[in-house]
Amino acid sequence: MKVSEIMTTEVVAVTPSTSVQEAARLMRDADIGDVLIAEEGRPLGILTDRDVAVRVVARGLNPSQARVGDFMSTNLFTGSPNQDVEEAADLMGEQQIRRLPIVENGRLVGIVSLGDIAVDMEAAGIEAHSPAGEALEDISKPAEPRLEAIHM
Repeated sequence: MKVSEIMTTEVVAVTPSTSVQEAARLMRDADIGDVLIAEEGRPLGILTDRDVAVRVVARGLNPSQARVGDFMSTNLFTGSPNQDVEEAADLMGEQQIRRLPIVENGRLVGIVSLGDIAVDMEAAGIEAHSPAGEALEDISKPAEPRLEAIHM
């Protein structure tokens, strides 16, 4: 199975000068956990809901003044529409990423999430005990809290 068969093609993308508040509003309205940052269709980075919480809100910064270009992750791994889903899953596992922007001829054409792959694992022929299946399982494990629970 090819990535093009499971990718989301209606990608929410903004420019680096977009406010974090606007990016968060777009995430809320589209019911998604990330926005891609692009210029002229070329991907530059990604901003996740976790980035907003940890890099902006937790620091006490004003989301209406903060720009996504200052807080996006720029170490962007990408896939292609013609890539096998198992190969994309392997890359996501190796890089410990939950979202893989899909690029064709340097232009953003879609995105595949861990959830997309997990839903289509059987259809894609990914065995649970294959390297791709194990990689997906590793990414999906819940994190262990580093701090003791705060009781109120």
